[in-house]
Amino acid sequence: MLYYLFEYLDAQFNLPGAGLFQYITFRAASAFILALLVSSIYGKRIINYLRKQQVGETIRDLGLEGQSQKAGTPTMGGLIIIFSTLIPVILLTKLDNIYVIILLITTIWMGLIGFLDDYIKVFKKNKQGLKGKFKVLGQVGLGLIIGSILYFHDDVTIKEQLPVEQQIIQKDGRKKLFGEALKSTKTTVPFLKNNELDYSKVLSFLGDGYEKYGWIVFIFVAIIIVTGISNGANLTDGIDGLATGSSAIIVIALALFAWISGNIIFSDYLDVMYIPNSGEMTVYILAFAGALIGFLWYNTYPAQIFMGDTGSLTIGGIIAVIAIAIRKELLLPLLAGIFVVENLSVILQVSYFKYTKKKFGEGRRIFKMSPLHHHYQKLGYHESKIVVRFWIVGILLAVFTIVTLKLR
Repeated sequence: MLYYLFEYLDAQFNLPGAGLFQYITFRAASAFILALLVSSIYGKRIINYLRKQQVGETIRDLGLEGQSQKAGTPTMGGLIIIFSTLIPVILLTKLDNIYVIILLITTIWMGLIGFLDDYIKVFKKNKQGLKGKFKVLGQVGLGLIIGSILYFHDDVTIKEQLPVEQQIIQKDGRKKLFGEALKSTKTTVPFLKNNELDYSKVLSFLGDGYEKYGWIVFIFVAIIIVTGISNGANLTDGIDGLATGSSAIIVIALALFAWISGNIIFSDYLDVMYIPNSGEMTVYILAFAGALIGFLWYNTYPAQIFMGDTGSLTIGGIIAVIAIAIRKELLLPLLAGIFVVENLSVILQVSYFKYTKKKFGEGRRIFKMSPLHHHYQKLGYHESKIVVRFWIVGILLAVFTIVTLKLR
């Protein structure tokens, strides 16, 4: 809203300073600060309200040290993250930008699924919450919607870099670096020099004309990524501050990738896929990062509030959709390595337990407990130490992911 207001004031009255709102970097920094202030200042009021309404976490007895003290801690804190993100987004972004629209859809969609799950747990006194099949159905539905929009919407295109001999000087004096905007099912493959993969080529066995069915593979990949990462974020949210801090690290790295992908100069310099209009996501992403960091103030040990599935499912969904939109989803196993490992630890534990029970008549475990952070708790590590060390690993993964811009 403010973007359009200052655009009008600048055009009509040449208002000093109004032109700043044309710059993504200025609006992104402003969104980060505003979201941080909203979540940190109003977070305490929301916590008090939730406590007054007795919206407390029901703790399952897992035999972990300090677990019983967490009972009754307010949950549904994801509402703080969502509202603190949406306020600066509504004020500072171009709301007609297709990438902002898909992130708004993701935030509201996953927020509603998570809220319903938390509502059932808290008010219906059902520890299981929303049945797993309905969560997965919601995640698949979001992947289907986002994948379809990203493929079929006219405003979602990429521009491929022209060979040097075809880069001409245009009438405005600028060099034409990229070709015309086109629809594409290409994505970025890390570590390779010619680092683009066309999903449609998976269907090359169909013969001539296989490209027109490439959208099927693209949407399928979107569904897998959204489901996997949102579940990973959900599983990571097991001890104070772990999911929040890890997500903030991932999101800030994605903000850099989004800004570069939407900037024609840096896309050319770093030889990455140029995605017109995607830079606007940077404003949204940094608003989200500010909301996460503000929430972390209350979520660090000992947590005054838990994000609940309202927060964790939303976080995972947003991270997945950002990565798909900027064609960096194949970097997620590295960048979101914490989420991936937490997911794998559960899959391996359950699979091995079932296998050994069938073979030996007694189920055996790889880890003392899954997800992985509970394994370290069982080993006697304090949860604060586990969280900080996971953050350190997350930072290293983020740095290494950013390095892949030149590591090919």
